[in-house]
Amino acid sequence: MDDRQQPKGIVLTEAQKKRRRERSIAIALALGVLVALFFAVTMVKGPGVLVRPM
Repeated sequence: MDDRQQPKGIVLTEAQKKRRRERSIAIALALGVLVALFFAVTMVKGPGVLVRPM
């Protein structure tokens, strides 16, 4: 077997890997802010938001 086999699929450059990581971090931060916003709105509305007719 040859130890230097060609990698399968697309091989990203270091710059592309860095951009992908930055994009992933930005998406994670945006999602975290959205979760915190939903939590804050729920807390401001109070426990009455959980009491509703079925």
